[in-house]
Amino acid sequence: MNEAFSKELIKLAEKDLSVREKLASEGKLSNGYHPEMELIHRQNAERLRNIIKEIGYPTISKVGEEASDAAWLVIQHSIGEPELMKGCYNMMIENKKDINPLNMAYLYDRIQVFQSQPQKYGTQLTTGRIPYPVENKNQLNEERLKVNLPSFSQEEIEQIPGIETIAELDSRDADYTAWRIKTGWILTS
Repeated sequence: MNEAFSKELIKLAEKDLSVREKLASEGKLSNGYHPEMELIHRQNAERLRNIIKEIGYPTISKVGEEASDAAWLVIQHSIGEPELMKGCYNMMIENKKDINPLNMAYLYDRIQVFQSQPQKYGTQLTTGRIPYPVENKNQLNEERLKVNLPSFSQEEIEQIPGIETIAELDSRDADYTAWRIKTGWILTS
């Protein structure tokens, strides 16, 4: 196990969370992507890229479970860098026996939602605090159990909007959609 990278990854995640907590306590996280948070995310993403160049994807066997989870947090929060998130997801698949399956599920869903696509596991919520549309409501709980997520009740599943509502959900926040287009999450012709 690489102790130095392990400690560094944990520190990157801790810094992310401490800045997030500070900005949230000041009420500064609800109006778009805060520049200070974006800076932390970009710095962490750059450092993670360099770590990956040295050791490959930071799996549990390479850096330990806590540091592998910390690497995932850095990736999950690198929202301004679609190619990094997608590339790391592919590396997670290649190393799936050495990765927390929950982390893969959350990252898959996040990537899908940023691309205006239905998610598989129901981990990403709409502004109404209900899951963003899912690929298959009938198999949602089966998919969740595969990655150790708790099941939804039938009532909760019925509240999840259908795939046909994705465009409507996107249209509710024009600034967010414009940001995703600018960042490269949504490709326009």
